[in-house]
Amino acid sequence: MALPARTVIRSPRPCRRFATAARRLRNLSAPCLAVRARRRLQIAGTGAGFVVLLAATLFAEVPDPQLRTDHPWYPGELALSTFERLFATQAEQYRRATGTKPVTDEQRALASWFFRNTHYAHGEEGAHDWWGKGFQAGGDLRNREYWTGLFAHGFGLCGTTHSQWSAEMEFLLGHGRGRGVGAAGHNAFEVWLTGGAYGAGKWALLDHDLSTVIFDTGGAALLGLADVQRDWKQLTDRKFAAERQRGWLVCGLHPGDGASYASYNVAEYLPGYAGPPPMLRVRRGESVRRYFAPGLADGKTFVFWGRNYNATGIPGPERSLTWVNQPEQMHGSKTGTPFKAGQARYGNAVSTYRPDFANGDYREGVVDEGPAHVTFSFRTPYVIGATPPDNSAWGIYKDGGRNGLVLRGKSAAKVSVSVDDGGTWKDAGEFRDGLDLTDFVKGRQSYQLRLHTSAKALANSGLVITTVCQLNPAMLPRLHDDGAQVTFAASGLGVTSAGPTKPEAQTHVVAGAFDSPTVTLALRVPAGTVARRIYAAAHTATGNPPRPELKSHIEFSTDAGKTWRPVVKDWQIPRRGDEPKDFWSQSFAYGSVDVPAGKFDTVQVRFRNDGGKRYLRAEAHLIQETPQLDATKVTFSWTDANGPHLASRTVGKAETWKLPAGKNVQTRWVEFEAMNQR
Repeated sequence: MALPARTVIRSPRPCRRFATAARRLRNLSAPCLAVRARRRLQIAGTGAGFVVLLAATLFAEVPDPQLRTDHPWYPGELALSTFERLFATQAEQYRRATGTKPVTDEQRALASWFFRNTHYAHGEEGAHDWWGKGFQAGGDLRNREYWTGLFAHGFGLCGTTHSQWSAEMEFLLGHGRGRGVGAAGHNAFEVWLTGGAYGAGKWALLDHDLSTVIFDTGGAALLGLADVQRDWKQLTDRKFAAERQRGWLVCGLHPGDGASYASYNVAEYLPGYAGPPPMLRVRRGESVRRYFAPGLADGKTFVFWGRNYNATGIPGPERSLTWVNQPEQMHGSKTGTPFKAGQARYGNAVSTYRPDFANGDYREGVVDEGPAHVTFSFRTPYVIGATPPDNSAWGIYKDGGRNGLVLRGKSAAKVSVSVDDGGTWKDAGEFRDGLDLTDFVKGRQSYQLRLHTSAKALANSGLVITTVCQLNPAMLPRLHDDGAQVTFAASGLGVTSAGPTKPEAQTHVVAGAFDSPTVTLALRVPAGTVARRIYAAAHTATGNPPRPELKSHIEFSTDAGKTWRPVVKDWQIPRRGDEPKDFWSQSFAYGSVDVPAGKFDTVQVRFRNDGGKRYLRAEAHLIQETPQLDATKVTFSWTDANGPHLASRTVGKAETWKLPAGKNVQTRWVEFEAMNQR
């Protein structure tokens, strides 16, 4: 088989590593480099005063690199990272399994449910420090954000997965068409279906966590929890009128799960939200290697963010009963998932960043610089993990975590870390080779790292910053037997965030306040980029029972608050159909909108409502486009019947190629590296 141009295949030497191509320095004089290095100060207002930030001149980088393959079940992020892509992938998976293209509300809802069963598992994820009071205090602790749940974790308990999933139904079917419902020791999920047997509308049980949908006795329509609760023993019996289920086994994970439907207690309206789609950023001097299984390069370094089940001696989250990694077995199953320890586990993303101080490339990673300090920033759609100090179930929360953030090199500089976007700083001591800062940043999606010395002093330091995150390997692009087609695309889009945690957002408050009925956040447009879109979300104490007449608004301004345009207008909590006696007293309002063209350097986002309801927290994200992109080196590592293999290809903004492989293919890792080609 002829190999495509610029593809390099090496096999089968497992210990051999690719030599990184030597960078070519610019053929520029020192005065010219000095001109290129000039900066301008930007001042962003905060509630406590002013933070002086340095806007780096962006030479080039690789914002938002994504891959997909033609794997039938696990094609990767380029097939999954927006709702439009996701719904197309779900429809094809459903058609492949059932022979029917999903067209009706019911079919599209089932396609979504089928996908979530095969890409997201039941498990206990590590908490985020939403309130700035630690991982186990401060308020509601669930991760309710859709994309973080799907890409960073890939597992969650019943209330967590169903809260997140409500955001998908918002985009798939319409406003308020999904809700969480409290059952017996369980949080289930319902979707509002219309048309056909559902007429003007009816709630239908769509339980991802227990892999359960239940049709009426004639198989004409899905039943809601209120209907199931009245006759749950018969309706959840796998042997009862099994043909009515159309190939979807009742209680597909365990036959005893049906007892969860013995009660119907609580409704949660708008219990989750969706922020910006997941986007990586690869700077010059950086590679991001994503592993499909725990263990990293040596096979025994376990970095994660969840409960340590320690199944078969492998630390970290896992699920033994799940359709993940066996999607072809789900539709038509008569016995449910077999027990297999480690059937679904976590993966890792390793960012290895070697900032180049010789030619100015390091400035791509810098947000603040002065004669006596350099401040780097890091943001990920995944979650920074830790190797816990012991094997206890929740060792990740204990002091002594390792391998999440490690510095290498030689310097006498002092080190500080911020996890609230520069609002406050913690002293991390003096730089040393192997300095481990994991406890400062674990369980988070961003940090700022300040080295208290000049860039000139760091020129010969050999600085290497390694950040290890947890991810959901079901979102990664897998290879398959007999060769795979690989497609690469880099949108050039990046994200600047105020949030998602309350302390991160607090740094950007310019008017109003949290725990009040209005708050305004401000975001800087990074120099050298163009603002494209705004995403915003608010966590509100809406009350019990929720008032459907209450209206929430999210607005943005590009002229310092002189005029405002809507992100979300007249957002309300729809209440429909049958309801239980109790409700969740909080909800989310969220949305996104394109930013009009114009010259401005700051965007303000304002949250307000007409019912005097308190904003517990809020977040805003600015999507910006970088005009110039570097090339990207894409490397796959896999094994097949002939042994281990590596394949690399340097690609531009978008490209498709064939990658040869043999039989019994197992994808080990895939890596992005920004290539300076000047």
